[in-house]
Amino acid sequence: METTSTAPMSGRKAQAARNDQVILDAARAVFVADPGAPIAAVAERAGVGISALYRRYAGKEDLLRRLCSDGLKIYIAEAEAALADESDPWNAFTGFIRRIVDADVHSLTVNLAGTFTPDEDLHRAAARASELSVQVFDRAAQAGALRPGLDVADMSMIFELLAAVQLGDGERTAQLRHRYLALILDALHLTSAPSPPGPPPSTEEVTRRWRV
Repeated sequence: METTSTAPMSGRKAQAARNDQVILDAARAVFVADPGAPIAAVAERAGVGISALYRRYAGKEDLLRRLCSDGLKIYIAEAEAALADESDPWNAFTGFIRRIVDADVHSLTVNLAGTFTPDEDLHRAAARASELSVQVFDRAAQAGALRPGLDVADMSMIFELLAAVQLGDGERTAQLRHRYLALILDALHLTSAPSPPGPPPSTEEVTRRWRV
C-alpha cells in the first residue's frame, strides 16, 4: 500500500511560520491582558517591526479574528477527541473539560468578546464547536453521569469562570484552576443532588456578548 507524507517546509517557510507564531503568541498575551491595546504593542512584544506585522495581518480586527479562530480549532479538535474516546462517558467528558481548561481557550471569550466583528468563517467554526459541545454533553448525560437540571450552556459559563482565575503566574494559575475544576466536577457528577436553582443561560445570553 502506497503511503504519502507531507514534505517538510523549506527553511524560509519554516522561519515564516515561526515568526507568525511569535506574533500570535504576543497578540494573545497583549490582548488578553488589555483588549484595548494598540496593534503596535503586539509588534513591540513580538520584537518585529510594525510593517512585518501588517504584511501578515491587515489590522487589529484581523489579528483578533485569527486568535479566536485558532481557539475554536483547539476546542473543536478536543471535542472530536472526546467523542472518539470509547472509554467511560464520564471519563471522556472530564478529560475534555480538563484539556479545554489547560488550553485556556475561554480567556479569549472572557477578554475579547464584543471587541471585534466576527466573520462568516468564525461563525461557522463557532456553530461547529457548539454542535460538538452538545454531543459531548449529551453522551455524559445519557449515561446518567451528570446531575439533573444541567444544560450544555452551563458549560460555557463554567469554562469562563475558570478562565477568570488569573494570578499572573502561569503555574500557580493552573494549580488553582484545577483546584476549582475538581470541586466543580464533583458538583456536576452528584447525580443525587437536586437541580441547580434558576434556568441555564439561553443561547441568546451566551452569544450576544460577541456583538460589537
